[in-house]
Amino acid sequence: MDAVQEWKDAQGRVIELVEGLATDAAETTVPACPDWSVRDLLSHMIGLDADVLAGDEPDDHNETWTARQVDQRRGHDIATLIAEWRSITDPLASWMQEHSTRPLGDVVIHEQDLRAALDAPGARDTDGLRALRDRMADGFDARVRDAGAPTIELRSPDWKFVAGEGAPTVRMEASDFDLTRALMSRRSADQLRAWTTVGNIEEHLDLFAGLGPLPHDAPPE
Repeated sequence: MDAVQEWKDAQGRVIELVEGLATDAAETTVPACPDWSVRDLLSHMIGLDADVLAGDEPDDHNETWTARQVDQRRGHDIATLIAEWRSITDPLASWMQEHSTRPLGDVVIHEQDLRAALDAPGARDTDGLRALRDRMADGFDARVRDAGAPTIELRSPDWKFVAGEGAPTVRMEASDFDLTRALMSRRSADQLRAWTTVGNIEEHLDLFAGLGPLPHDAPPE
């Protein structure tokens, strides 16, 4: 996988998604990030890339840091935000080639957050999304092992992953996309329960909260 090209492709899709949005649409609340509107989330995505380039990136990506990215762009409209993002596309691509491709994860996750908020599904079969799924699955495996939880199998028609030691005693079955989003803390506890076909996931729901609390309600597709 060419991670830098995947980042550029995702950026291009997001720009196409938000370019020309009416003001009221830009202020739509993002269910996966309920404190932010579409414009706020876009501000964070651009601010993160700008901060990475500037060498301002805390290890924990804490809320103070991300809130500042949004606050600094509070009065910017979508066109202004896109212009800023385009201005750093090539510098960030060069930075990723030299240092790390971790900005790919942020744009891939939040592209899907924006698509859900705007009811515009797409980009569900990309190398970037699959690579991030596999990375998040490894993190899930580590949490299962650290917690001493029973072995959990995640199964879709096209993908299977076993987290933990030994034979699975819990199995969850859903679409590849839903399991991918579950690993990103984007699916509700009720959805996780409904997908459990073997065993009981109830005591282990927090293992899916690696990127924050699970949503209370089933998010839009």
